[in-house]
Amino acid sequence: MMKYQNEGVHFDYVEERFADLQLLRYRLEGFEQLSLCQKELVYYLSKATLYGRDITFDQFGKYNLRIRKLLEAVYTDSAVDHETADFKAMEIYLKRLWFSNGIYHHYGCDKFEPGFSQAWLKQVVSQIEVGRLPLKSDESVSQLTEELFPVIFDRTVLPKRVNKADGDDLVVTSACNFYDGVTQVEAEAYYQQKKDAAADDKQPVSYGLNSTLVKDDAGIHEVVWSAEGRYANAIRPIVYWLEKAKGVAENEKQARVIALLIDYYKTGDLRVFNDYCIEWVGEHEGRIDFVNGFIEVYGDPLGLKGSWEGIVEYKDLEATKRTQTISQNAQWFEDHSPVDPRFRKPHVKGVTANAICAAMLGGDEYPSTAIGINLPNADWIRAEHGSKSITISNITDAYNKAAHGSGFKEEFVIDEATLDLIYKYGDVCDDLHTDLHECLGHGSGQLLPGTDPDALKAYGNTIEEARADLFGLYYIADQKLVDLGLIPDAEAYKSQYYSYIMNGLMTQLIRIEPGRQIEEAHMRNRALIAHWCYEQGGGIITLEKREGKTFVKISDYEALRGLFARLLAEIQRIKSEGDYEAARQLVERYAIKVDADLHQEVLARYEKLNLAPYKGFINPRLLPVYDKNGDICDIQVDYSEGYVQQMLRYGQEYGTL
Repeated sequence: MMKYQNEGVHFDYVEERFADLQLLRYRLEGFEQLSLCQKELVYYLSKATLYGRDITFDQFGKYNLRIRKLLEAVYTDSAVDHETADFKAMEIYLKRLWFSNGIYHHYGCDKFEPGFSQAWLKQVVSQIEVGRLPLKSDESVSQLTEELFPVIFDRTVLPKRVNKADGDDLVVTSACNFYDGVTQVEAEAYYQQKKDAAADDKQPVSYGLNSTLVKDDAGIHEVVWSAEGRYANAIRPIVYWLEKAKGVAENEKQARVIALLIDYYKTGDLRVFNDYCIEWVGEHEGRIDFVNGFIEVYGDPLGLKGSWEGIVEYKDLEATKRTQTISQNAQWFEDHSPVDPRFRKPHVKGVTANAICAAMLGGDEYPSTAIGINLPNADWIRAEHGSKSITISNITDAYNKAAHGSGFKEEFVIDEATLDLIYKYGDVCDDLHTDLHECLGHGSGQLLPGTDPDALKAYGNTIEEARADLFGLYYIADQKLVDLGLIPDAEAYKSQYYSYIMNGLMTQLIRIEPGRQIEEAHMRNRALIAHWCYEQGGGIITLEKREGKTFVKISDYEALRGLFARLLAEIQRIKSEGDYEAARQLVERYAIKVDADLHQEVLARYEKLNLAPYKGFINPRLLPVYDKNGDICDIQVDYSEGYVQQMLRYGQEYGTL
């Protein structure tokens, strides 16, 4: 277990391991130096972040909440024997369910296979006090099990949360809870009609972002997620805590940002959401910031519906010097991009970047979280008002400390010279590539006039992530970064090039079950880049066998940079022109298929290391301290809460749906 010494107290980064998951802790460095008002703001925003948890569970599958509550009732029932093999298997299943906000793998989207029997679960459920079970009004226990057991135990029932298989009806075959009774053709036609009707709108809304699309006796229509609509019971307490946060905002503009978010939650009006995004991207003075709402669309096979997520953050002042150096030179990077000048922004506006410490994670950012974020997602807002980028320094720090000494690099890197390069430069280059990806990559380029931002449909997420990654890969090798003091020397970039290609061709396969293809957008992006360069490189990248093991060899790093430039130019063209067919061809050819023999080898080598391929985080607990008048006089940070304890407490305190 990794330990971190701080002020005489040992801090444990590694907490718990089960299935293919490892739970870590992140530390709130510098939190004690915040003012009382700033601490209160973090606390109130954190409460708003935790109250969205049930929304994410419900979005990821219509049965997730009832299954969670059922299994939590079993888990906490004192009459159930906790020592049986069935119970222990159910415990692992429940822990995985908590981690993934539902019964589908958080990365692969496949339904979990229970290791406990249906007969056992039926027997123990029959013994539990009826009032502790998630029964609907006038529902019997047998009706409850008849509804939920096929979802849990029959692998053919709702088998995949997000299906992106070419040729399938992606809406009908996906278990995510964004559509009800509609087909993919009907959903696409519904939103295309809305876009066509607003074709002259220079400030379009993100159609479908905050609603369920339903087909019933009234026809096809949207049920909006708001304080007066769907998810109202969860959204209202979010609004309550946002109101508290607004009262301790650091400045007037920050207060206005929060007020607009509240208005958006109350009305569900996507034009108010646009106003909120514009104000949010323009607020830079405060040290505290947050993301809260229906944001990323990776959980929707059509890339329209926003999964609920939350993160509360405060600036890491030292690390932010690095990200601000990048953002201050945004125009130079845009002007020197290898893409067609038609697709470059002539004037880069409002690009800001900060390194931050996460103070609380929620929804789709918890327990598994991103290491960087770039928002807002609307292309026209990026073009006219800019974007905000963050890299999460205390999360990457926790990852790095937990990975130290794991043996992973030693097993998969080809030779000592390359290994030394990665040990010397790896961490700094990983951070820098994340900065370039988030700060500039996502905000770079422009759509041609008239191009639909959603033209790439199911392939849009993969193409966008590839575009941002390629931007970072191209520029991390540029002398400009040495001149800016962002990278130690002209050799450092090679560590990132090797690690990236090794991951895309080989080591990310540890996250794929045998016989499966690549599903997740970020994994598809990395595979696309690595396999395209492998095929197009004319021997620049090779796979070599040494003592029966496969290794990546890169013979010409400068030539590899040229390949990244070529692919970036094509990816940007595809996005700028909305070339759906070209996107489909690239993704289907390079990003999805898995070499079965190489996969089997990689899995066998990884298994010997006894590591978990996925990691997530336990949140710290923020505890208000009150003075004799009942006013908050401090916020203390507690790291002692365990994973199970936290999940059960969240279910009790923040269970609203």
